[in-house]
Amino acid sequence: MKHPLIMTPGPTYVHEDVRRALSREITNPDLDEEFYEFYRKTCEQLKRIFKTGNDILILNGEGILGLETACASLIEENDKVLCIDNGIFGNGFGDFAKIYGAEVTYYKSNYRKDVSVEELAEYLKDNHDFKLATLVHCETPSGITNPIDQICPLLKKYGILTVVDTVSAVGGEELKTDEWQIDIALAGSQKCLSSTPGLSIAAISRDAWDIINNRKQPVRGFYCNLGIWKNWYQEKWFPYTQPISDIYALREAADRILEEGNNILERHHRIAKAVRESIINSGLELYPLEGFSNTVTTVLVPEGITFNELYHQMLEEHNILIAGAFDHLKDKVFRIGHMGENCHEEKLYITLKALNEVLQKLNVPLSCELHKEFVNRL
Repeated sequence: MKHPLIMTPGPTYVHEDVRRALSREITNPDLDEEFYEFYRKTCEQLKRIFKTGNDILILNGEGILGLETACASLIEENDKVLCIDNGIFGNGFGDFAKIYGAEVTYYKSNYRKDVSVEELAEYLKDNHDFKLATLVHCETPSGITNPIDQICPLLKKYGILTVVDTVSAVGGEELKTDEWQIDIALAGSQKCLSSTPGLSIAAISRDAWDIINNRKQPVRGFYCNLGIWKNWYQEKWFPYTQPISDIYALREAADRILEEGNNILERHHRIAKAVRESIINSGLELYPLEGFSNTVTTVLVPEGITFNELYHQMLEEHNILIAGAFDHLKDKVFRIGHMGENCHEEKLYITLKALNEVLQKLNVPLSCELHKEFVNRL
C-alpha cells in the first residue's frame, strides 16, 4: 500500500537524511564513551534551537513524558501550582500536577483565543502565591499560539517558576528560552523538529535545578525524576539505556534545522498565513479567533457533513491524512499540520486541492478554490 501524505500536526514526515541516520550502526551507549560525546553535542545543537545556555536533556519517551517528568521533579505534596488553561493541553497539564500532590488553581481563558497578557497581569496582582505555573506555547488541538514571551517574564516577576509545553511550537515558532525566562521548556521529537516519535527534550534552568536538588520529599518514581541525571556526563553514566538510533535521527533533524537558519520561521509564518487566508476566503470558519498558530490550522467542520466523511474521503480518494481533535472538539473540527517537513508549498497545495474536491463532492459551498487561493496568498 502506498503510504499516505501525512498532513497531521505531528508526527510529521522525516527527511531521507533523518531516515538514513536511523540506520547507522549502533554501539553500547552505556559503555562507549564516544556516544556520551555524541549525546552531549546533540544537546548543544538543541540549545541553539531553544536559544538557551541551560542544560538540555533528551528523555526516552514521547513528548508527554517531558510534561509529566517536569511535574514529578518540581512538585512536592501540597505545592501550589497555577495551571494556565486556554485549551485541552493547557487544562491537561493540571492533571499531571495533581498526580504528584499539587494544589492546582486553574486560570481559565477563552479557548478560542490566545491568553490575554493584560488580563493575566491583573489576576496575578492579587493571586500570585504559586510555586510554579504550567502553560502551553502552541495549543495543538485548537491551533492557537500563546504569547509566552510576555507571560513567562510576568510570572517570574512574582517568583513563579515557568514550565512550558512547546512540543508543537519549537522549530516552527520563535522560542527564546533564556530571554523569556522559561525554567523548563519541553519539546517532542516528532513535531516541528521532524524526527521520529519517541523522544522528549527538556531545557532546564538553574532555578529549576535548585528546586529539584533541594527537595524535602523524594520524587515519586524513577523514570520521571530529572534528579537522576545529575553529573551524567562527568561520571559517564546514563540512568537508563539510551535509544541510540532515535538520537542519531534527532541529531540529523536538529542539524538540518540549524542549517536552514532563520528561514525556517519565515517559512512557517508565510505558509500558515496563506493556508488560513485560503480557508477564510473560501467561506470556511477557523476555530481560533485570535492567536493563530504557525504550525497547525484548525477549521470547524462545515454544517451538513461529518468529520468522518471528510476524513475518510481525503484518505480513501486522495491518500491524504488530516487530523480531527478530541475532548470537546471531537467531531467538531479538522486540522491540517504545516510543521517541520510538512511545511512546504507543494504539500499544502496538494492537500488543499484534495480538500477542495472533497468538500465540493460533499456539497459544501466554497467561495473560491482553496488551492488556487493558497498560491495567490503566498
